[in-house]
Amino acid sequence: MNDNDKYVLEAGSTETGKFDTYITAEKAGWDFSSLRIARLQKGESVTIDTDDDEVLVLPLNGSADVVVANEKYSLAGRESVFTAVTDYIYIPWHTSFTIVATESGRFAVPGAKSTKDLPVRYCPASDVHSGIRGAGVCSRQVNNYALGNDLETSHLLVTEVLTPGGNWSSYPPHKHDEHSDNERILEEIYYFELRPGGPEQRTDGFGLQRVYSSPGKDINVCTEVRSGDTVVVPHGYHGPSVAAPGHDMYYLNVMAGPAEDSVWMMTDDPVHTWQRQAWEGEDIDPRLPFMPVTEEKL
Repeated sequence: MNDNDKYVLEAGSTETGKFDTYITAEKAGWDFSSLRIARLQKGESVTIDTDDDEVLVLPLNGSADVVVANEKYSLAGRESVFTAVTDYIYIPWHTSFTIVATESGRFAVPGAKSTKDLPVRYCPASDVHSGIRGAGVCSRQVNNYALGNDLETSHLLVTEVLTPGGNWSSYPPHKHDEHSDNERILEEIYYFELRPGGPEQRTDGFGLQRVYSSPGKDINVCTEVRSGDTVVVPHGYHGPSVAAPGHDMYYLNVMAGPAEDSVWMMTDDPVHTWQRQAWEGEDIDPRLPFMPVTEEKL
């Protein structure tokens, strides 16, 4: 018996209005993390009130103007999550804003419950901290938008990971479901996209995602994931995220929890943590990086 029906949200299952994906904290069954993804044609717009959340506006593809308090911020965006990092904007709680697509695209709005008054902040692509994690078949690229850089948030952490086809990511399995000197409680959303692959550029690529019990916290997820699918992780060890050969995999991670220090702290499953030492002598997958990185390793 598994928990896939509870924690796996297939593409289209949360669609509403102009949003392909619409996952509130209440929908996920927890307290902090959320994710909305708007699909807009050129010239279309959508208005969002953050209420008690803080959010980013993060183009997955396409470009947009974001209008906040009569100020317009232009996001150049990108062609694809597999071709470049993007500029983005932080918007605090209790704020209304409008996304206007200047080129058709999809615009992620990761969010978290907030407890702090912070200013609107436009962040150029150069603010994104990116690098390579792992080596060998565990090589992947990590792009940090609200994690490990100087963007101040109340509770929100946002990063994206790109994994070459056939590689293992989010590995070794790790958890962040208790507060300690080495760990923080963080609810986590995984949103997936698979790159078309093969001579026919097929769009039916897939990956695999695993989540399993940590001490005192039961969960059992083992699922195939395809473009547009989301897995919500309230607790437990999570990983690996595996990309099927021939199809590179992208996932957007949204994390938040009760601590106000806005840091990502986790602990490995002790059964598998030796993998970190095992890959130290291996070469990084030559297919990486997908786009330029700011640091050799993260």
